[in-house]
Amino acid sequence: VCVATVTSFLFGYHTGVVNEPLESISADLGFAGNTLAEGLVVSICLGGAFVGCLFSGSVADGIGRRRAFQLSTLPMIVGAALSALTNSLEGMLFGRLLVGAGMGLGPPVASLYITEVSPPSVRGMYGSFVQIATCLGILFSLLVGTPVKDIDRWWRVCFWVSAVPAVLQAIAMEFCVESPQWLYKCGRTNEAEMQFEKLLGPLHVKSAMAELSRSERGDDGESVKFSELFYGRHFNVVFIGTTLFALQQLSGINSVFYFSSTVFRSVGVPSSLANICMGIANLLEVLL
Repeated sequence: VCVATVTSFLFGYHTGVVNEPLESISADLGFAGNTLAEGLVVSICLGGAFVGCLFSGSVADGIGRRRAFQLSTLPMIVGAALSALTNSLEGMLFGRLLVGAGMGLGPPVASLYITEVSPPSVRGMYGSFVQIATCLGILFSLLVGTPVKDIDRWWRVCFWVSAVPAVLQAIAMEFCVESPQWLYKCGRTNEAEMQFEKLLGPLHVKSAMAELSRSERGDDGESVKFSELFYGRHFNVVFIGTTLFALQQLSGINSVFYFSSTVFRSVGVPSSLANICMGIANLLEVLL
């Protein structure tokens, strides 16, 4: 579970990584004062994330949860390296776009994987680790960016730092269990039983497999067409869910994590200290 949440940590890290260093990045790459370019550097990763999340489900079902995690780390590593090494705006934008693809691919798989490998008694608690890891990633990126005004080209280090947990996750996933549910869906029942034995112990394998079998039969019996999401009882669930997510985005919270340094500096507040306080407050809200 901890290894799986690394991808959410990276999502949070890349959300806040350009916050403090944005002024230095724009000066070094020659687009200082160009608000359009600065906005693109910050937000283009969201375009990549949009594309990545469209394929996350099919990738996870096609190659398995562990391989999907490892695949999501690839654009994050390459994109972070490109962002750290580039000397042009175009290189920075392409690097951020690649990172965004990994940001979109990884977190949905993390939520799915944690649900499938967690015992029912702690599934809800473990599921909350995804959001906690995201907030930790944001806070860590703000801490790492603190020396950017004192050390020349420190923003390059900020991007290199993000490659380390991505590499570690790709390696660590080799030693993690595969999702028993995915193995069962693929007809690999014996392997699913082996994974349940590692997760729950030999005494709980039969009951876990029986529950999984009942769940699969229920899924087969209650298939829902895509069109049914737009009317009846399914529409109510979809409407409430999408409205909550929309309101969260429309609150403008993302712009705070992207541009808080610029805002704080414009009103004469030390941006580093204010950013750290903001990151801590964000983490405490999730924990509480």
